[in-house]
Amino acid sequence: MEEILNRKFIYAELVETLKKKQSCVLATVADTTGSAPQVPGSSAVFDENGLLFGTVGGGKVEYTIQKKAVQAIQNETSGYYRFHLDDDISAEDSAICGGTMRILIDASPEKHLPVFKALTESIIKRIPGILVSFLKSNATGKMDLERFWVTAENFGEASGKLHKDIAQKMEEMLRAPGAGDLRVIVEHTSPEFEDNYIFLEGVAPLPRLIIAGAGHVGKALAHMGKLLDFEVTVWDDRPEFANKENLPSADKILCGKMEEALGEIVPGRDTFIVIVTRGHKNDSEVLKHFIRSEAGYIGMMGSRKKVVQLRGLFLKNGWATSEQWDKVYTPIGLPVHSKTVQEIAVSIAAQLIQVRSQLNKTDG
Repeated sequence: MEEILNRKFIYAELVETLKKKQSCVLATVADTTGSAPQVPGSSAVFDENGLLFGTVGGGKVEYTIQKKAVQAIQNETSGYYRFHLDDDISAEDSAICGGTMRILIDASPEKHLPVFKALTESIIKRIPGILVSFLKSNATGKMDLERFWVTAENFGEASGKLHKDIAQKMEEMLRAPGAGDLRVIVEHTSPEFEDNYIFLEGVAPLPRLIIAGAGHVGKALAHMGKLLDFEVTVWDDRPEFANKENLPSADKILCGKMEEALGEIVPGRDTFIVIVTRGHKNDSEVLKHFIRSEAGYIGMMGSRKKVVQLRGLFLKNGWATSEQWDKVYTPIGLPVHSKTVQEIAVSIAAQLIQVRSQLNKTDG
């Protein structure tokens, strides 16, 4: 049995909003200098009453951008705007970061609904790509925005319509896909017109966190994993544990026999596997299934005595080589002297962050 829960992904939420024929604006942080409250790629959706979802900074920064977004809805005018974050500290709700943010505002995202649908469908299938946005001035002095979605599959067709330099940048981004990779290319025009802009936003699936075991630790870790921007899947062979009431934060819940429920998962470097089942036998079976995989992280709960015994069993039976075993994080988690369920989950989550950061540096 597999149950897919709602996943908070801004483009998926935008698609649902647009399907309801609700007027809104999509604002995306495209560039920052100095200290800023959000990074390029952060997005928010506004309607005439304020923020719907997402964020571009919070506080006064977001309120200022919100006012510009409301104007964009009323004027139906997209644009690329600079916001200075250099208020005086004595000002109430001041923005004193000292940097600047440049925000792309799409005043008519409904025009690009097919693009956002294609993007969302790709991410659900774990296919990364690039959201390409052209912002060009027209004869009336306003800015026109055109968007399209490019993946490795349709790159050849798309690249033929683009300048060679842009196509090369896109090819580079597709070779090493990653969320948060947003590049802005400026095309200078005549003095009478605004510059044109091309935005290349890398959009990639979240790294996957596979938690084997929906007991106390698995449940707590599922919640933390969601907060830490993992796509969270939890498996347990007990229906009374593998359900949305017990695991409200999980994106996917799997139940049933381990080999059937987890058998179709093909781990890559962006897959993090945590084994916290209810017993040594289940732990061993899950580890045996994944230890030869390309997963970026495999961690297993267990005492040092258990680890020594399982290591001997795996090597003796040829289930793993010593090199493969040595890549398993066990005992799991960073040594923070954790005792409670929540503390154990924190120690595991901290190790996940540490390994994810190391992998990102290697891949970059």
